[in-house]
Amino acid sequence: MKITAIGFIGLGLIGGSIARGLRKIHPEYRMIATSHTSATLEEALCAGVIDEAVPCLNEAFSGCDLIFLCAPVSYNIEYLKELKEICGNDCLITDVGSTKGDIHRAVADLHMEENFIGGHPMAGSEKTGFTNSTDHLVENAWYVLTPTKKTAPDKLKALRSLVEELGALPLVLDCEEHDYIVAAISHLPHLIASGLVNLIRDSDNPQGTMRQVAAGGFKDITRIASSSPVMWQQICMTNSGNIARILKDYIKSMEQILEEVENRDETAVYRLFETSRDYRNSIPDTSMGPLKKEYSVYCDIIDQAGAIATIATILATHQISIRNIGIIHNREFEEGVLKIEFYEEPAAQEAAGLLTQYQYTVHKR
Repeated sequence: MKITAIGFIGLGLIGGSIARGLRKIHPEYRMIATSHTSATLEEALCAGVIDEAVPCLNEAFSGCDLIFLCAPVSYNIEYLKELKEICGNDCLITDVGSTKGDIHRAVADLHMEENFIGGHPMAGSEKTGFTNSTDHLVENAWYVLTPTKKTAPDKLKALRSLVEELGALPLVLDCEEHDYIVAAISHLPHLIASGLVNLIRDSDNPQGTMRQVAAGGFKDITRIASSSPVMWQQICMTNSGNIARILKDYIKSMEQILEEVENRDETAVYRLFETSRDYRNSIPDTSMGPLKKEYSVYCDIIDQAGAIATIATILATHQISIRNIGIIHNREFEEGVLKIEFYEEPAAQEAAGLLTQYQYTVHKR
């Protein structure tokens, strides 16, 4: 399959980043896009990312070899119905949604299985929109591809090659297998984090002491509870079966832990922490996943006026951008008084080395 023209329906963070990446490595491609926001299209045109902006999905997409559906899953399914009337038999359609079952069932109902391969780039940011897109967002991130039973080998090969050119790591899965996996490693953690935060909120005293001293492990495992409520509501609605299945298993495991703690079963409790530690430490740290990684360093400082400002000045002088900075008041499970968060791993590494040169004691995650 030869690709020379690509269309984007939706041009937010993910769609925009893929478009930017493709423009960088394939300047010869002709790329068109539509978006519900005209300002987004104008920005993409001015940046030279796309060649043509169209106000809505229309015949302009008929000449595309590949089309990315980058809107919410429910919208993408509606767009499929329009694409069926517009695109030729040779056009390949893919999406970037984080759940795959619903759209695969819609593809089957529309008899478009020969034209579709599901896609899920496991990368993202707390920021949204084309303005925050980058040409390297999906680099070193898993990019799941879910072909149908009727997907031609040459189409899968072409899309896989494109994913590799973007610097991502292609992983071919069945759509149902994908949805069960992400229910376990992405969707369930978000439910746990949100439930735990609400439990602490409801258990706190009127003075808010729990919130005041919360830090360390609590803030680490609940960080993802700050995600978009709208997005996670949609994810839960489109993958409810798998989420319910894995959530029931999790509840059973918590009931087992409850029994072991109540019975003061020392062996079982030790085994819980030992096996979880060993498995957690075996998880590779070389690629991005569906949960955005935090890049932080911890630094010992003396409590005196200007201490934080001095560190911020050192980093700013070397053009290192800080995402967040603050004193850790509860250091029961952390080393270092000052926690500094960065947007990218290289910045965190450079900052750690730089602060060490300035005789600061630095603890890296």
